[in-house]
Amino acid sequence: MYYDPAAFGGDPQVNVQPAQFQPFVGGISPALQQENIDLIMDVPLDVAVELGRTTKTIQEGLDMNPGTIIELDKIAGEPIDVLVNGKYVAKGEVVVIEESFGVRITDIIKD
Repeated sequence: MYYDPAAFGGDPQVNVQPAQFQPFVGGISPALQQENIDLIMDVPLDVAVELGRTTKTIQEGLDMNPGTIIELDKIAGEPIDVLVNGKYVAKGEVVVIEESFGVRITDIIKD
């Protein structure tokens, strides 16, 4: 297709040429790859562990007191979901380490 700039009130002296790009080289050295990943190693991520979900009305929420039990949509012992920045990335199981809770990753989700 030919573009005539004069037909559109443009400058007929404009020199139009296709863009020139350097060839892509796929062989990046492992040392350079490690240097690149090091640039983002201290970026914070929001990690959340989801035991389950439920839906409640506002009245049910207002009626909650300390000790209220909330039933979730998962069965005890069922794998829990691990989310990173809101994206589902793994399944895991709850573990107790001394007096703290933790999560053992059992399966990485590849999407």
